[in-house]
Amino acid sequence: QVKLVESGGGLVQAGGSLRLSCAASGLSFSNYRMAWFRQAPGKEREFVAHIVWSSGSTDYADSAKGRFTISRDNAKNTVYLQMNSLKPEDTAVYYCAARSLFVSQYRYWGQGTQVTVSS
Repeated sequence: QVKLVESGGGLVQAGGSLRLSCAASGLSFSNYRMAWFRQAPGKEREFVAHIVWSSGSTDYADSAKGRFTISRDNAKNTVYLQMNSLKPEDTAVYYCAARSLFVSQYRYWGQGTQVTVSS
């Protein structure tokens, strides 16, 4: 059974930092890509960043480049999203997701963690 559990959200002032964690289980990690998405109120869910577990290769949305860093800890089966220089427009529910490298859709999702950035 695949399980993704996010944590680390909260309230932070603009310019501050947060680190989100996603503890994963039930996956064959070497064949998976892990990602962070977010959904703001009234908006569609959008891609933030991904990491290929085996290679560590990463990619970011333009809005995240230079401010956010995705990483993974093999020993803890955990993916992180370090968010710096946060802006009010980063306010959203952040979701961890996983997909096999052999398919195009993210199949597994966490429950989400709220990030609120005050101005």
